[in-house]
Amino acid sequence: MAIPKESMFVEFNGSQINQKELFTKARQEWKDVGNKVKDLETVDVYYKPEEQKCYYVMNRELENELTGSFEL
Repeated sequence: MAIPKESMFVEFNGSQINQKELFTKARQEWKDVGNKVKDLETVDVYYKPEEQKCYYVMNRELENELTGSFEL
């Protein structure tokens, strides 16, 4: 059985964002501070549509944990 392609979208006040875009931007934040994608073990994102902002925690509870946010 083939695994279906899945997508998730959040719509709020006439705008739409998809999960792929959130994770892509979070990974870019990781790279922007000099980290390598191969060292990324976990990515947790928390999107707050009322703020149009995404918060993230990468490599939670590891030595190279990174937290932050970005606006959409």
